[in-house]
Amino acid sequence: MIRVILAFFACLANPGFANMASDTGAARMVSSDVVILGEVHDNPAHHEAQASIVARLQPPALVFEMLSADQAAKITDQNRRDEGALEKALDWGQTGWPDFGHYFPIFAAMPEARIYGAGLARGVARKAMKSGISEYFGADAPRFGLDQPLSEAEQTEREAFQRAAHCDALPQVMLPVMVDLQRLRDALLARAVLTALAETGGPVVVITGNGHARKDWGLPVYLERATTGVRIFALGQSEEGQIDGDFDRVMDYPAIERPDPCQAFEKRE
Repeated sequence: MIRVILAFFACLANPGFANMASDTGAARMVSSDVVILGEVHDNPAHHEAQASIVARLQPPALVFEMLSADQAAKITDQNRRDEGALEKALDWGQTGWPDFGHYFPIFAAMPEARIYGAGLARGVARKAMKSGISEYFGADAPRFGLDQPLSEAEQTEREAFQRAAHCDALPQVMLPVMVDLQRLRDALLARAVLTALAETGGPVVVITGNGHARKDWGLPVYLERATTGVRIFALGQSEEGQIDGDFDRVMDYPAIERPDPCQAFEKRE
């Protein structure tokens, strides 16, 4: 796997890699209108890879799951070039995302790119839970399929995924809610991507978690439902080969040391 990763980046590093047949994944990435770069949020190697790809692609637009639209509006030509100033402007320490030092190199890799935020703040998420995701999203919810339920099979699979992701600690009644919020976040990302494409012409790079990057039920599904003719490339980044979902390409890295996430749920009991 390491040799595959090195070959992929060697291909990206070549100025003529768009026409190289030796790595069809790199060629497809370069020719895509939307490049979705998945991550495990706290793995620094994943962010290094994202920054490297952004530097090679030089997209005119970047969409971040980690930013709300209001946060993105606070980014200026001045603060985006200073890590401390940008972190402060975004009030990053209150967001719950990993160290800003992981993400700043992505901003720095394309300092001229327009930044779009598609994140769902915690307080807003509670509002969406009460109103329902279709009503919260607005009049164009049908365009993204939010007015329609998932198939029974997919709903069941996704609820099981949420149960496992939350260490079997969520009450059954919360599982459909968590699935709905995931769908809402995918649709918000898709809407931001379409706005970015319309305003900049693309390509657009999306920085997001692997769950939103996956092609079988993540952001690509909502983009393809909302529009046609947009070429999408989805990259997943795994740890020790562990990743869920379908992607155009997966790059694997060692897992980092982290506390058992289930301990947080045990403390609440």
